[in-house]
Amino acid sequence: MESFDPASRIQKLRHFGEFGGVNPSITDSSTYTFLHGEDMFETFLGHMEGCFLYSRHWNPSNKYLADAIATMEDTESAWVTASGMAAITCALLQLCNTGDHIVTSVTTYGGTFAFLRNYLKKFQIEVSFVNISNLESVEAAIQPNTKVIYTESVTNPLLQVSNIPELAKITKKHQIKLMVDNTFTPMILSPAQLGADIVVYSMTKFINGKNDCVAGAICGTNQFIHELSNVNDGTAMLLGPVLDPLRSSSILKNLHTLHIRMRQHSMNAQYLAEKLQEIGVPVNYPGLKTHRDHKLHTEIMNIDYGYGGMLAIDFGTVKKANIVMQKMQDRDVGYLAVSLGYFKTLFSCSGTSTSSEVPEDIQKEIGLSEGLVRFSVGLDNDIKETFETIKAICMEEGLS
Repeated sequence: MESFDPASRIQKLRHFGEFGGVNPSITDSSTYTFLHGEDMFETFLGHMEGCFLYSRHWNPSNKYLADAIATMEDTESAWVTASGMAAITCALLQLCNTGDHIVTSVTTYGGTFAFLRNYLKKFQIEVSFVNISNLESVEAAIQPNTKVIYTESVTNPLLQVSNIPELAKITKKHQIKLMVDNTFTPMILSPAQLGADIVVYSMTKFINGKNDCVAGAICGTNQFIHELSNVNDGTAMLLGPVLDPLRSSSILKNLHTLHIRMRQHSMNAQYLAEKLQEIGVPVNYPGLKTHRDHKLHTEIMNIDYGYGGMLAIDFGTVKKANIVMQKMQDRDVGYLAVSLGYFKTLFSCSGTSTSSEVPEDIQKEIGLSEGLVRFSVGLDNDIKETFETIKAICMEEGLS
């Protein structure tokens, strides 16, 4: 595909502050005044462009960030939320009613899996879990009441690459929506460009990049975002997962360095993956030619940003994984912690942490080894030294 340049779109944004500041002013208000009574009513109905009513609905700081995310994703509009899970749950609940059906990847973030498998039952919304790489199985799972196919662009933690263009063909054929979580690969993949109808993010991760806040985003058409924020029946409006404007302002500034950070994350992860593979450590990374989806990822990616900062290493058992992770933390490779997209390397054993909501039998079925460690590779300036430390630990533990 022709390469899309999300970074340049971000850099061309012009957001001046109230007094000419080079950063937009932070509007630290929960409510807003009106000069005329009829203006308040029209704003309540969503008819007053540029007017603000109450910060749960919209506020200028959140609007600046939402517009920037929509620009990056090439969607008409966006809505920012107080967490990535708020983005996922609000978008799905807006799309689905009682009695509807969702087709989703069985390989997905544990919190999302729990919401789909456990929580939606109370609304009698059915969910079919499939191997998202098997397009025949995906299409076969579609029912007359299916409303959406949900997947992650690169799945957590097995790093399966979703064939978004082919999934989009299926959803268009059946007149349903394709919703993609692009948390692992901002700027690297552009799901809306590839045919997705809705793109969601945990902005907590790479987009913010500092692990100092929790936030999410929903990107889609003007109509969908308007429906989400409608005062009468909009899911995001009525459930109230509003992002604090101070955090919005901070994330917006960080967004302008995302392209630099993603390149460094990708470069470091590529180096580590190649070197670990050379010494015989079982490593999973889409940038390796041995990865089952390497060709697909290469075909659909924005080539300037690499293959991402996420890789997975299989240490065989939980016991071995815990020993190795403890040693890596003690020797300054990074932190034994959940989450990702930080400037320091973070690692955790997925089956007992971020994927612990997935039952053990399903973990085994999808090939999630109990000793699989998910690595979010940081912005190390000397990645060679990092590798040498990991290599020494692996040798000590008989893993290479």
